[in-house]
Amino acid sequence: VKLGSPGPVFYLQERVGRNGRNFSMVKFRSMEADAEKTSGPKWAEKNDPRVTAVGKIIRRLHIDEVPQFINVLVGDMSLVGPRPPLPEEVSLYVRKHRRRLSMRPGLTCTWQVSGRNEIPDFDTWAELDLQYIDNWSLTTDFKLMLKTIPAVLGGIGAR
Repeated sequence: VKLGSPGPVFYLQERVGRNGRNFSMVKFRSMEADAEKTSGPKWAEKNDPRVTAVGKIIRRLHIDEVPQFINVLVGDMSLVGPRPPLPEEVSLYVRKHRRRLSMRPGLTCTWQVSGRNEIPDFDTWAELDLQYIDNWSLTTDFKLMLKTIPAVLGGIGAR
């Protein structure tokens, strides 16, 4: 990360976890330092000029998300569960979407193994999360973790 651009190795982003509790999600930094300050927070576009050369590689290989294991160890996240939303996303939730916050967020989820960024709209994404919540089991978690491996290695829905 340091080879790609000057600045910190880690990037902390405020996310919303279980029961609406905010926490700092840890990632390897893949953009220029202070990228959000220059153009505001947003999802990185496919050819976003703020993404560094090293950042493109670590994003394609999903290495940028490895530090989130720290969030799992401290109890902010789980291995499997709905991905943690940004606070500004939560402010736009309608009532049915708030159930996404009833579980601890996860490193992987149904959305990630079902096409990720190829899923066209938030309602579809949220519905996948709600189905996961309603049908949660250790078996489902295990299957999702196994499906995550080829999804990551194959770059399914990679940014």
